[in-house]
Amino acid sequence: MTYCVAINTDQGLVFCSDSRTNGGLDNVSVYSKMHMFVWPGERTLVLLSGGNLATTQSVVKRMWSDIENASAVNLRNVPNMLAASDYIASVSASVQKQHTDRDTSGTNFEATFIFGGQIGTNRPETLLIYPQGNYIHESDGHPFLQTGEVKYGKPILDRVIKRSTTLAQAARCALVSMNSTVRSNLTVGPPIDLLIYEKDRLDFGQRMTLTENDPFALQLAEAWNQGLLQALDNLPRFPWEH
Repeated sequence: MTYCVAINTDQGLVFCSDSRTNGGLDNVSVYSKMHMFVWPGERTLVLLSGGNLATTQSVVKRMWSDIENASAVNLRNVPNMLAASDYIASVSASVQKQHTDRDTSGTNFEATFIFGGQIGTNRPETLLIYPQGNYIHESDGHPFLQTGEVKYGKPILDRVIKRSTTLAQAARCALVSMNSTVRSNLTVGPPIDLLIYEKDRLDFGQRMTLTENDPFALQLAEAWNQGLLQALDNLPRFPWEH
């Protein structure tokens, strides 16, 4: 399984994804699900992938091929994020059909993507692209998108994330959301990729890859655990308690 989350704040974007792929208890592998397409000063685009690994790898490979071959439509020449999303959805649908036509075992080749970034002076956007090719934006009341095992990390995002949340706070919240998911679901696991992109910079942003024993990741998890225990201890007492 997978867990990916993107947050869109007034200051910029945060992307976070795990790296575990699961083909069964005896077939667990590690592949990064964060893919960056950056032309400094021009556009910064990020794709988080979830679903069938063969599909997601083929989609990313075809996108790079279209860029290298200067195809009529590719991520470097699309005018805006909606056009880019339509292009990604088309590539994904084509790859899924190609795999399905060759398959004889009823394999599910569906893939879901979170796509975000900024093109030129346009505002930063994030979109969730479904296997069927349709997609949705984040919203002012819900300025984050998730895919995969969303239920474990969603409560903290619902309580904390707003458009006005600072970029650093949003990044820490994304990591806490990921930590909660990793602790509760064995199919989601490190290394964890984190990208912090500051609005209008049109660069590679700040990217971190956190392993299971990364000191910063361990410190963050411990601080969160202690904070939860302290908050629980500070809750109002029942009337019969002394």
